[in-house]
Amino acid sequence: EKRKREEVEEEEEEEDRHYDVDESVQDAAPAVTKIEPLIIQGRELKEGEPGTLTGRPLRLFADGIFDLFHFGHARALQQCKQAYPNVSLLVGVCSDEVTHRLKGQTVMTEDERYESVRHCKWVDEVIEDSPWVLTEEFLDQHNIDFVCHDAIPYTDTSGTAGDSGMFLLGMLASFMKGGVGDAGDVYGHIKAIGKFHETTRTEGISTSDLIIRIISEYDTFIRRNLKRGYSGKAMNVPFLKEKAIQIDMAMDKVKHDIDVVVHNFLGKAEDAQHSFLNMFSKDGALRTGLRKRRKILQESLKDMAREGLC
Repeated sequence: EKRKREEVEEEEEEEDRHYDVDESVQDAAPAVTKIEPLIIQGRELKEGEPGTLTGRPLRLFADGIFDLFHFGHARALQQCKQAYPNVSLLVGVCSDEVTHRLKGQTVMTEDERYESVRHCKWVDEVIEDSPWVLTEEFLDQHNIDFVCHDAIPYTDTSGTAGDSGMFLLGMLASFMKGGVGDAGDVYGHIKAIGKFHETTRTEGISTSDLIIRIISEYDTFIRRNLKRGYSGKAMNVPFLKEKAIQIDMAMDKVKHDIDVVVHNFLGKAEDAQHSFLNMFSKDGALRTGLRKRRKILQESLKDMAREGLC
């Protein structure tokens, strides 16, 4: 009995070890990235106030570069448009001159970026050549109630945010409330005067991510476009690089053609083998033919026998 109890205890310990290993394997499995659902929040409004169905539309403003317009951009604009029941969404898009000088080269031209934003269903109006740093005059000119952006400080590379009277007013308002203004944030003065509406970034997608994805698959996309008739010159690919890729493409085609020929040959050989074996099988053509001939011969002999008897 003592030995049986020891065996049972050993089996239980072994099961526990397996369970622990399974749990560790599950914990080590990489988490699957998924797009989180939008949580849209706005301020509480009283009936008849701007932003309610019985009041005037709240004029919300969002700005950006919007290069390679993607669903992360669209979700940010959706948050703005759906923040209140009655919203008119204005979207400012910076020009090429300002963007290239303060942020860097874009993939799309300013006109392409303007049109991309204009065709988003959440947008009511596009403001072209939007300023890098918003001024009081700009907000008044477009009757903007709130400026929308995520809460992460956006560094002012122009150095003009601290020069505006609106910035000084915002810093003073922030100080009176016991806060500290952020001189390095493009939206710091907007936040300080209470005209900032916070949105949430969509993780896992950005223009930079898309560009990095293309660069990391550089040769793949060059091959793709060469197959579609684009020249190396049009893609700014060096001559030797273009020829090397074309040689690789030709070699791949030869390999593919050889694989097709071999596959077809093997397929036909296999079909011939099956046909040969089927010919001698029970229901094959050879045995079936012999059975038919034997039956015909038997019928003929029977007929001859009947005629002889008669």
